[in-house]
Amino acid sequence: MTEEEKKPRPNANYKLSKPDGPNKAAEENLVFYYSRERRLEKAPQAVKDLYNKDKTNRRFSLLGPLVADKPRATVFFTIILVCVAIIIVTLVNKTGGVYSLDGNGVAITGTRFEGATIVVLTKTVKKNAGNAYTGAVDIAVSIPVNNVGGAENSEDYPVFYHRIFFSMEPIEEYRFAVPFDSPEQLLILQTERNTLQIKFKPE
Repeated sequence: MTEEEKKPRPNANYKLSKPDGPNKAAEENLVFYYSRERRLEKAPQAVKDLYNKDKTNRRFSLLGPLVADKPRATVFFTIILVCVAIIIVTLVNKTGGVYSLDGNGVAITGTRFEGATIVVLTKTVKKNAGNAYTGAVDIAVSIPVNNVGGAENSEDYPVFYHRIFFSMEPIEEYRFAVPFDSPEQLLILQTERNTLQIKFKPE
């Protein structure tokens, strides 16, 4: 069978990737251009970000991965808020109120333990206090009258006496055990100059 007698193929009118006609060599030399920008014009934003990832010059960051998306950012800031709240509560419980006594700041905390109270007294020299007091400080610890049933029982409630000495150190901490416990206690500090009364609630 000669080449002229061959039946024409059904897709003879369509251009093939590898043409077999007389223009085969010319069509093989065609140059096809691929434009990524044109393909990405109508692509979703996520696809565009994926293709542009390599072009973005990102600096190393420890915070970036923690807040990269909304769920991780929410968890991260929740942890930060919880930590800040814990620190604030701890500081408030530790220092309580700070009272002034002859140029010194005095803070009292206490812990109830097996029928006794461990008292912690922290002294700090105030800034610009000038001549802050140094020397003996007499301490008396008792239960407030309203916690023992009224004034008629005031002679029956216990009183604990102690003495400490303030030195010239800017910060000093004193610990001593009181042989009774109560939800609220009264502590009296007396120096050569003044007297300070502090009510505190042991933990």
